Amino acid sequence: MTRTIIIAALSFFSIMQAIAQQSEIFAPGGKAINGYDPVAFFKASKAVKGADSLAYKYKDVTWLFSSQKNLAGFKEAPEKYVPQYGGYCAYGTAQGHKAPTQTDTWTVVNDKLYFNYNTKVKESWSKDQQNLIRTADQKWPGLKSN
Repeated sequence: MTRTIIIAALSFFSIMQAIAQQSEIFAPGGKAINGYDPVAFFKASKAVKGADSLAYKYKDVTWLFSSQKNLAGFKEAPEKYVPQYGGYCAYGTAQGHKAPTQTDTWTVVNDKLYFNYNTKVKESWSKDQQNLIRTADQKWPGLKSN
């Protein structure tokens, strides 16, 4: 019985992960960047949790903000703050697939926000950032709607 429940739970989470990765924006639970404020990565140079009371719907997902000023800035120019590749892993995108990300893997390069699967992948990505960004930029249009 316990084994059946575990298998059912794993199957459910696998299906949910596959569905989540069909979205253009990586948004577990419907919240982009796991509920972190996208503007704060640029303005505060750190990950800052957003508030449910400062939410904005963009590209069919909810974006949270830590201040009214950040929310207004995002509304004015969302593409300036939306992470590259919809917040999916930059390294994975360069490899030709969407992969989930962790918030603590963020990097801003040339005024663009990038995330990676985990810190180990971020290390690999950091060693060849510019080439991987060029490759991911080429592959992203074919991946974003899949």
